[in-house]
Amino acid sequence: MTVPQKEAPPAVAEDAAIYTFKDSDVQRAHDLVGVYHAVTQREQYTRASPDIMRNFARSYGDDNPLFCDENYGLDTRWGGQIAPPMINIALSQSLLADPIPREMRKPSFRGIHVFVSGTTTDWYRPVYDGDTLYSFQGFESVEEKQSEFAGKSLIVTRSHVQMNQRAEIVQIQRVITIHTERHESKKRKKYDAISPATYSEDDIARIDEIYAAEVCRGSETRYWEDVNVGDSLGTMAKGPLTTTDMVVFHSGGYGFAPYTPCTGRLAYQNRQRIGAFYIPNESGIPDVAQRIHWDSEYARSIGLPAAYDYGMMRDCWISHYLTDWMGDEGWLVRQSSQMRKFNYQGDTHTFTGEVTDKRVEGDRYLVDVELRGTSQRGEVTCPATATIALPSRKSGQVVLPTAPEDLSRIAVQILSRNGELRAEKRRAGLNA
Repeated sequence: MTVPQKEAPPAVAEDAAIYTFKDSDVQRAHDLVGVYHAVTQREQYTRASPDIMRNFARSYGDDNPLFCDENYGLDTRWGGQIAPPMINIALSQSLLADPIPREMRKPSFRGIHVFVSGTTTDWYRPVYDGDTLYSFQGFESVEEKQSEFAGKSLIVTRSHVQMNQRAEIVQIQRVITIHTERHESKKRKKYDAISPATYSEDDIARIDEIYAAEVCRGSETRYWEDVNVGDSLGTMAKGPLTTTDMVVFHSGGYGFAPYTPCTGRLAYQNRQRIGAFYIPNESGIPDVAQRIHWDSEYARSIGLPAAYDYGMMRDCWISHYLTDWMGDEGWLVRQSSQMRKFNYQGDTHTFTGEVTDKRVEGDRYLVDVELRGTSQRGEVTCPATATIALPSRKSGQVVLPTAPEDLSRIAVQILSRNGELRAEKRRAGLNA
């Protein structure tokens, strides 16, 4: 799935060129608001399996047996293992679709730095072993701004809709991306005062105490009636962030399409496809701009104190925190997050949250929560809100939400066209 767009965009060698926004790119972005297209690129994985669900969960530190054990889920209301909520960033099959006219293609924003500043995700049904996922996407809004960090910027909200092989919408994710003129960030000294974090043995021991006390609710059902406004969701630790964390996150499936970091001959072929994405390192070797997430020397070369994580990694952490609290029978209805500050290598986050409201909507018993990830500097880098459906002692199990009707119709149309085009290709092959 090219959903969400990865946070390391095409770039150029330092001082080789200065890229600014093209007026035509900005105008095209405005023109494409409300237009949806099938995603024709595949992600690292295309079909859910017990191994893929487990490995993806473990890639961000989640050992919930509902996601990691193919037998555990048989005794739950789901009847089997289900995928972690954020599986969309690693799992999607390509779709066949009619060619998009040039004037309807999304702008390339060549040389423009892109990072995710926030997401809102709504979930409608679980992903099971054997499910194949597909997606379509479009611009929901486009806004021009001036930012303190990088001068002129473009804030683009993209809507990504993921469906299964039955054209049933699994989730809708709205991603806010900030597009900035990369060279402008180097002119500013906003982050010069930030020093890399260091830790004593006692510091690590205090973090370990948080890890040791964490609890996955699991099979101990949390009923709506037992939750009160003001209840704490507990504390979860994440970090200190290391290069290993980033490697493990990628090994779980994140960060491939559309840039597709690769090696050897495949990397050579990729350089022919998107040469601007490959920036020579200090040894003159072309390497991916995406290394800003694990190469601190490169990060410093564009005005940052160190390499930093993906916003989507923190979204995974947030979903981990929430699903640990709600238990097997709950359903994460919506999660909305903001990425307000970078999470640099060496940073440690603690997640805390509390219940802010509980309500009944139709046949769903809902709980609203506020939560945040706080770094060792005391900065809240990722505030978030969420809505969780819990089972009720009065009415029983959670009733899943219903996907929007207009997008459900588009899902059917896109998957049907995919089938028609596949049939045409098979017939052409037989007649060749």
